[in-house]
Amino acid sequence: MSLSLDKYRTRLINEILFATSQDEVKQSIDAAIKALDRNTVNGYIIIRFVDKMASELDLFNPMNKDVQQWSNIKIARILFFRIKKDLESPAI
Repeated sequence: MSLSLDKYRTRLINEILFATSQDEVKQSIDAAIKALDRNTVNGYIIIRFVDKMASELDLFNPMNKDVQQWSNIKIARILFFRIKKDLESPAI
């Protein structure tokens, strides 16, 4: 992976903020997680990436974002929570 994880997070946050629909947010997040997996990033590192993404999204103030951006942030946080839960659950 040529980008550092910090730069990758910044790029993904921008994609989330400027997505035009919740579907687009989901596609961006799914693509990012698949790219990390495809580049054989350790599962623990992916969980940390997801945690940091959720933490960074928590820092946004709804008063400084438009309705679409705030909706995107909320759905992204939900999706990151689900991804983390799936990654942490033991495979059966």
